[in-house]
Amino acid sequence: MSNIITLFEAAGGEFFTPPSVFTEKLKGIRAVLFDWDGVFNEGFKRTAEGSMFSEVDAMGTNLLRFALWRHHSNMPISAIITGEDNPAAGRLAEREHFHHLYFLAKDKAKLFAKFCSTHGLQPSEVLFFFDDVLDLEVARQCGARIMVRRRSTPLMSEFVRSHGMVDYFTGSNGLEHGVREGCELVIGLLGQFDNVLTERMTFSDNYRRYLEERQQIQTSLEEIKPED
Repeated sequence: MSNIITLFEAAGGEFFTPPSVFTEKLKGIRAVLFDWDGVFNEGFKRTAEGSMFSEVDAMGTNLLRFALWRHHSNMPISAIITGEDNPAAGRLAEREHFHHLYFLAKDKAKLFAKFCSTHGLQPSEVLFFFDDVLDLEVARQCGARIMVRRRSTPLMSEFVRSHGMVDYFTGSNGLEHGVREGCELVIGLLGQFDNVLTERMTFSDNYRRYLEERQQIQTSLEEIKPED
């Protein structure tokens, strides 16, 4: 584990929970929740496309889900929760067979309670990738939290640190593939990285079983109305 910690700290990542404690949290994770703007991208809108995503991050989410599938012998629940309507988020969620895309979600904490109830999850069983104010109440409740770096918000970042809402702060921002960094960190801390990479690159029988199960997931695209 020490080599993993050294590699990620050298790349600018910061641990705010001791890595050994963070690893113990990760062992109980059964669901992964992602914010969108500022996490999969830099947050800029591009006409009707909204904000985009990178294939680098998309691969990271798949490797992470495979690692959790190997760890628990079942498919982790995966969802994107965003306060805006980003068509690219829908494309990623459907292509990668996430369980849910929640969009126009302004009260994310209320929706988070519904998400946990729907899947019989405890908040401690959810890993959350986030970056901004709308995410903080969800981050406060989740069992494991990775905040994607943005250097322009030092006061908010300090608030998150001081209130114990983050376990790891990425060295890379949304444009630099902070999601991929966080995914690789989790896989590494779970002791899965070499096996996950080897099985994916060889398209092993085990990976094929995971992929077959993943492809059966029908993504729910849910617009959140103000009364929801």
